[in-house]
Amino acid sequence: MEFEIVVAPICAQGALRKVDHPNATVRYIGGVATTFCHSDDVVIEVDEDERTIARWTAADGASTCIALLVADQAPLALPDLTSIDERIDLSDGEWRRWAEQLTYDGPFADDLIRCALSLKFLLFSKTGAIAAAATSGLPERIGGDKNYDYRFAWVRDAAYTIKALLRAGALSEPIGAFGWLVQTISGDGPEPKVVYTLRGDEVPEEEIIEVPGYRGSSPARVGNRARSQVQLSCYGDILETAVLFARSGHVLDPVTARLLTRLADQCVVRWQEKDSSIWELEDLQHYTFSKIGCWLALSQAANLAEEGHIEGDSSRWREESERIRVWIDENCWSEEKQAYTFFAGTEKLDAALLLTTRFGFEHEGRLRRTRSAIEKELATGPLVYRYTGAASEEGAFVACSCWLVEAYAFLGEVDRAEDMLRTLLDVLGNNFGILNEQIDPETGGGLGNLPQGLSHLALLHAIFSIQENS
Repeated sequence: MEFEIVVAPICAQGALRKVDHPNATVRYIGGVATTFCHSDDVVIEVDEDERTIARWTAADGASTCIALLVADQAPLALPDLTSIDERIDLSDGEWRRWAEQLTYDGPFADDLIRCALSLKFLLFSKTGAIAAAATSGLPERIGGDKNYDYRFAWVRDAAYTIKALLRAGALSEPIGAFGWLVQTISGDGPEPKVVYTLRGDEVPEEEIIEVPGYRGSSPARVGNRARSQVQLSCYGDILETAVLFARSGHVLDPVTARLLTRLADQCVVRWQEKDSSIWELEDLQHYTFSKIGCWLALSQAANLAEEGHIEGDSSRWREESERIRVWIDENCWSEEKQAYTFFAGTEKLDAALLLTTRFGFEHEGRLRRTRSAIEKELATGPLVYRYTGAASEEGAFVACSCWLVEAYAFLGEVDRAEDMLRTLLDVLGNNFGILNEQIDPETGGGLGNLPQGLSHLALLHAIFSIQENS
């Protein structure tokens, strides 16, 4: 087995320096120091300033230990390899213990556990926030320019994570995530943002880094322009999460209850605004999914008030939610396509509308017909593109592919949903259960950042949809 370690000052301040110390060879980049440790059976074949290539010959029952040790503006500690190996075993045992405590007992259990582990990996333990992905700059199309920084916490992802892990039987992680969500939004002025740093601060403005990019896909970016966007469906994400939290037997404290009341009252006023949609587009429109998210928010706020969890005018919220539903039917339905459209006044389609079957928005068979139109126009096998025209810009979106499975399950065709999920898992399969943001339907290769939290969340909910509707 050959492996290569590259240390390069691509996005860091300062040049790389390689220094031979009495106890180790250390590479420095600015204030960061790193060294490569290995057992005697690992053979170093190349040891240059920026890279090390090593080889290890495996045999039945054999194992070895390698480690890349890093210190940031601090002394570089060098534990012995036995100690490092023991820490790996300790970590492995803890992850297995956590997985064994999940209470899910249904189909696709192994896949659910792998997804839950990936989400736990993305949780920032110091605050409870969940990173959208662990990477930045991996392209949504090789050679394209849609290469974004996802190392931040989206309100949408936090809400979906709370719901998913509560349904899986985890408790401490969704409680931590819900606490982060409430505290961050409560302390951030009158209106919630779409995205925050993992510590709950404002996301930095997007900047271009002058590097070649992955396989020549440039530009590479840090920061994210969603920091200043409006995404009205966030209201639905937050209020629906609160309902699940309360109905799971937990208590909404007074601060949380006041926040939810404030958000519901905001939604009454703001639902008529244009926004950037769940896909964070620069083209401001009356996006159908955003309007349905506002309908969901006010419906769930009314439920919370009627069940005694929050105070507020439930009648007003209920009446406004019905007004939104009527507006959607009058402005966002296409007789020609027999489907809800991407936004008011267009014939384009949006695969995010598949997700609304979970919300209970189906009436008069409209979501069933919308599902058929989306599958006909946006699907290629089990894979689904985000919206009309996306196939020329990027790969198929993993979450949308899972939402198609959900749409079949929640609209009563569970056997079809189960077959679709098995086919999709074959396409998504790899040795680690780690999902990219997108898939190239032609090559099967992963595209976009990874592990992508939304992909894992969508797969979890697809599995739950089959269990809950069987």
